[in-house]
Amino acid sequence: MAWASSINAFFNNFKRESQILSEETITLIKTHIKSNNLQEALSVINNALKDIENAPLNIAVTGETGTGKSTFINAIRGVGQEDEGAAPTGVTETTMARTPYPHPKLPQVTLWDLPGIGSSSFTPENYLKEMRFHEYDFFIIISASRFKENDAQLAKAISRMKMNFYFVRTKIDNELYNEKKSKPKTFNKENVLKKIRKDCSQQLKEVLSGEPQIFLVSNFETSEYDFPILEQKLLKDLPDKKRYVFMLSLNSVTKEAINLKRDFLKQKVFLEALKSGAWATIPFVGMIRDELEDLDETFNQFRSYFGLDDASLQKIAKDFNISVNELKEHLSFPRLFAEDDDVSLLKKLQNYIERVSLGIIGGLGGAVYYYKKSYYLQNLFIDTAANDAIALLNKEDLFEKKVGPYISKPPEFWE
Repeated sequence: MAWASSINAFFNNFKRESQILSEETITLIKTHIKSNNLQEALSVINNALKDIENAPLNIAVTGETGTGKSTFINAIRGVGQEDEGAAPTGVTETTMARTPYPHPKLPQVTLWDLPGIGSSSFTPENYLKEMRFHEYDFFIIISASRFKENDAQLAKAISRMKMNFYFVRTKIDNELYNEKKSKPKTFNKENVLKKIRKDCSQQLKEVLSGEPQIFLVSNFETSEYDFPILEQKLLKDLPDKKRYVFMLSLNSVTKEAINLKRDFLKQKVFLEALKSGAWATIPFVGMIRDELEDLDETFNQFRSYFGLDDASLQKIAKDFNISVNELKEHLSFPRLFAEDDDVSLLKKLQNYIERVSLGIIGGLGGAVYYYKKSYYLQNLFIDTAANDAIALLNKEDLFEKKVGPYISKPPEFWE
């Protein structure tokens, strides 16, 4: 069946570290489709979608008081320091209890604030047991100055337990500001960053084998320094089924991150389109109408993933000192459902649902028709939202002229 070869062609477009399915799962889906065993293919696809959508992700963040742990946790979650649910900052650590902070948009993603090992009398091994090390996907060890021997010993213990850890040095923006202010004539940004990196790794190398990678970040400028590099590294190291939810949890603060998020969503949409095609071959299945009548909900999810939900747009409009309606005039997604002289997308979709539900009750023709339509619609949503998010990264370009439509002409099977 042509579907099997299309799977190969599609997933070959993505690098291995940015694929959301394992090679074994892709091969299994292709095998069932080639055998015309669509029921089994549907089962594998359903299970794969459940895995990538519902996979829990637990991130442990540890470090001594004052290193910027809470601010880092808020930055990863895309939460402002004064927003509801933000991890409290500027407080004194007085307890050994770990504290969970769920992601505001993806409840299956949780960041855990762990007290620094330096605030306890535990050995690294006992500390990890007390903090329930087996419940986390990886550890982030934070410092605001030099990493200390306690940090290195903790990393060594985590490594012995076959888990990943990452050293993050926060408050780099403060360090650079202070250096520039105190030495304006000789200040060199790259030299300062190089010196900080060397100072951080000096003591770690005495405990750990090899030279550990250290990520220099600003919790308030997440598109700068090593913050994007850290996110890429975490994404690469995660298992397949965890990558999707982690990518969606990240802020859309760089063009690279937005395009990666676009790639991940397109892979999920491809799987959903395959599933839709498989359902359409089974007579009297009534899910077609139910799935696509929730178009608003589906598109609102895409908007949220790219930071275009109503709450985010209100914040952006406030920063730009304009109204939300004025901001939307420069974006493409509001026009998807706008009524004009032509038939709106929503009306076309309603007509389509009626035709599929009443006129096509099954068979290969229905599968191909439904597959193409579903795939086109969702890719349209993703591309529109992603391009709007990229446009918002550059205020000057955005307001120089209204953003042109990113919507390609619908293929011939639309009508």
